[in-house]
Amino acid sequence: MAHFELTTPVSEVQVRQLRVNDTVTLQSTLFGIRDATQIHLFDRGRKTRFDLDGHAVIHTAPNVRKVDKSVTYPAGYAPICIGTTTSDRMERFTRPLMTQCGVRLIIGKGGLREASKTAFKELGGAYLAIVGGTAALETTWIEQIEDVDLDDLNPESLWKFRIHNFGPLLVAMDSHGGSLFSVVREDAQGRRAQVLAGLGVKSA
Repeated sequence: MAHFELTTPVSEVQVRQLRVNDTVTLQSTLFGIRDATQIHLFDRGRKTRFDLDGHAVIHTAPNVRKVDKSVTYPAGYAPICIGTTTSDRMERFTRPLMTQCGVRLIIGKGGLREASKTAFKELGGAYLAIVGGTAALETTWIEQIEDVDLDDLNPESLWKFRIHNFGPLLVAMDSHGGSLFSVVREDAQGRRAQVLAGLGVKSA
């Protein structure tokens, strides 16, 4: 296990150095996306003016406050609470995020599935897990909401955050086919089979 300090955007070479159970702290820029953001980008053909190539995205629909634009609040939003939502339902967007937008890192909670694991391996990406219930802490890692696009979808807009010491985050899926979620699932299935066998029940 190793710890990596990464400043976005990152390269494929940097991402392929990451292995499951490593930790990562991110600096510079992070983009916030959620279901509606990706539905509009990939199902409805909308475009963004942001360059996501080599960047990290986080599954979020932040709680923000509308304010007058200023040096402190260039996007006209002040962060109140920026937490992470469950990733699983956004599984189908992993590959288009990488192939169409160049995204390298996805941050979320709960994990992604086999199609994402394959995409990470083929294209050079990773899933960084964050502990659920830590929204207040995450918010302190975000220095500013620098910009926002697709804001008619608010709060599921495409957010551009300036971050400092965002992490540590756990590498839960890497570009080598490793997945903590696969390990946990296989372990759970094995334990289930043992319990059922002990009860004299055949597992399905």
